Amino acid sequence: MSGKPEPGGRAARLARLLPGRPAQAARTPFVLLVVVLLGGGLIGLLVLNSALSEGAFKKDDLQRDTKSLTDEEQALQRDIDSYSAPDALQRRARELGMVPGGDPAFLHPDGTVKGVPSPARGAGAPDAARPPEVITLTEAVEQASPALSPDPAPPAAPGPAGGQPGAGPSPAPTTPTPTPGR
Repeated sequence: MSGKPEPGGRAARLARLLPGRPAQAARTPFVLLVVVLLGGGLIGLLVLNSALSEGAFKKDDLQRDTKSLTDEEQALQRDIDSYSAPDALQRRARELGMVPGGDPAFLHPDGTVKGVPSPARGAGAPDAARPPEVITLTEAVEQASPALSPDPAPPAAPGPAGGQPGAGPSPAPTTPTPTPGR
């Protein structure tokens, strides 16, 4: 047996509650585990903080880029608005030699013309400009493609019909056409 006497009574109970020498050896791995966990946590926080800072810098750069692109878009929109203003369009059209148009005439699907067209009058246009010839849809098709025309007769020479201004060539006798201007 061992040379050490065993404590009795109350001392024996206290000896069982207090750790002895072998428990000291088991404490070392626990302390190492806690130190490693704390070190890993600190390193993880450092990496996370660096990533957040990098994200904040990227966000600032993107916000700055967005602001500059928004400013550029607004400047371009102002340019578009200034170029598309009616007075700017009129000035540019005059520079290109365009003149305001005359009174319009409308062609209905049945070939009738509503309104009396008038030519555009400008600096280079003569005052007594001849109005354009008014022809029916059938005549336009015949003039555009004689090969597709139902009758091979050549189209009539253009000129005023019946002395009416704006009247086109008289239609062929077999083709009924409505009277222009009604």
